[in-house]
Amino acid sequence: MQRIVILVSGRGSNMQVLLQAGLPAEISAVISNAPDAPALGIARRLGVATQVVNHRGFADRCAFDLALGDAIARYEPQLVVLAGFTRVLTAGFVDRFAGRLINVHPSLLPAFPGIQTHRRALAQGVRLHGCTVHFVTAELDRGPIIVQAVVAVLPDDTEPMLAARVLEQEHVVLPQAVRWFLEGRLRVQAGRVAIAGQCRYAEPMVSPLCP
Repeated sequence: MQRIVILVSGRGSNMQVLLQAGLPAEISAVISNAPDAPALGIARRLGVATQVVNHRGFADRCAFDLALGDAIARYEPQLVVLAGFTRVLTAGFVDRFAGRLINVHPSLLPAFPGIQTHRRALAQGVRLHGCTVHFVTAELDRGPIIVQAVVAVLPDDTEPMLAARVLEQEHVVLPQAVRWFLEGRLRVQAGRVAIAGQCRYAEPMVSPLCP
């Protein structure tokens, strides 16, 4: 059976969705850079091995990434999923796991890479926002896009309201992308992801809709 390692830094809602998704793989471990991450407690309650590689215990990013990579490699995973992992990874780490690192990001990349995506979307007045699952490359939030989900930005939206609706969609697209990977359906060609087999495509969305 294929093996997955999940990296987390916080509450772990995307991690929990993966653990309960019935994926055709073994979730070998959940690893966090934050000793107090609530995700660790959830994983333990669900019977998954956990480990902490605290970034504060290392002199620099390269040393941390080397230790993190060694911790992951012990499980010999076919896939490493960044599910709310907030550390920026070095090129050396990405190269070590190239082609088997995916991340879920709370924006419609390439718009709003990095942090505070919902706040920035509201400040820019965008009508559509959402989330992206992508392969990780050395360039932050610029890897080949696997799948995206769109939500409308409503006139009375606050940052927490928008974030909550986007998170609901993250819980949909992340397990789907992982399943496609495990089934061998994903191919990166000229920097773009091709998905083998039949896929359903959503109808165009326009916002706002006014009479």
